[in-house]
Amino acid sequence: MTSLTRRGLMAATAIAGVGIAAPTVLRAQGTVIRWGEMLPATHPQALMIDRIAATVAEQSDGRIEIQSFPNGQLGSGKDMMDSVVSGALAMTTDGAAALGSLLPQLSVIEAPYLWRDAAHMAKVADAPVFAKMNDDLVAQRGLKMLAVTYYGKRHLTTGTREVHTVADMEGFKLRVPPVDTFRAMAEAWGAQATPINFTELYLALSQGAVDGQENPLPTIASAKLNEVQKYLVLTGHIITPRLVIANNDWLNGLEEADREILEGAIAEAVAWQDAELASQEASLQGTLEQQGMIVIDPNVESFRKPVLEQLPPKFVDKWGEGTWDALAAL
Repeated sequence: MTSLTRRGLMAATAIAGVGIAAPTVLRAQGTVIRWGEMLPATHPQALMIDRIAATVAEQSDGRIEIQSFPNGQLGSGKDMMDSVVSGALAMTTDGAAALGSLLPQLSVIEAPYLWRDAAHMAKVADAPVFAKMNDDLVAQRGLKMLAVTYYGKRHLTTGTREVHTVADMEGFKLRVPPVDTFRAMAEAWGAQATPINFTELYLALSQGAVDGQENPLPTIASAKLNEVQKYLVLTGHIITPRLVIANNDWLNGLEEADREILEGAIAEAVAWQDAELASQEASLQGTLEQQGMIVIDPNVESFRKPVLEQLPPKFVDKWGEGTWDALAAL
């Protein structure tokens, strides 16, 4: 308990420091933009921010500086989202389900077994239902989603237990993000949903606090979770979008030319990130096998069936009548 309190204090102190400095400060040398990220610096999502920073610096002749804070330096995902809402931080990147704590209906676009593939998921960015969600997020929380990125297909990993069907998940302590749809998915499988912040996950797995976790292959590799997990179970249960999020008042306060530079750089880097992440996914299964993980092809339908039976009706009030069907039909 003491270590957790100390970590929380450090995270709060870091965010307070950001608040003092302010997210964008117009100084003699130009505009400084602080961007928080939970993922390791080597992950394509964090490298995407570095590419955006390089592009805006070049195109603005150095007037715009993006400072990246990967690996949860500024706290948990919720800490950083709250800081963007308050204006203490300019930008962050996070999953749609996590944003559901601010706008409940957004969590649908990270729902299990909704998307057929990455191309299907990418259609959401141009869907009227997504545009309406973005307008609601601006109106209700002062946040704007600037881009939808591909985060990968999520798979299950386990430490000691072989998992071939959903029946093998009975009583399994599964780490999930602190999000209600992820908890409901775990419970539909018969598992014990155990929310843990991503920055605490490696330690929790190494100490056996949970039996396993679920994430895309690039995340498993970049966080070195294969060091503390023996089995990779190819459930492919969620095709995950991750969202680039900005404080809307701050964004509107930028000069129009600077905003165009930023948005153009984001679009270019997102395209690179999506391609890079897909490329890594294609090769990482073999890499993780070479590093000692045992890959299992489970009965995916046994995982899909209870989720589709339980989650859409359970969350219809949160997502909105017909929203699931509209997105599935894109």
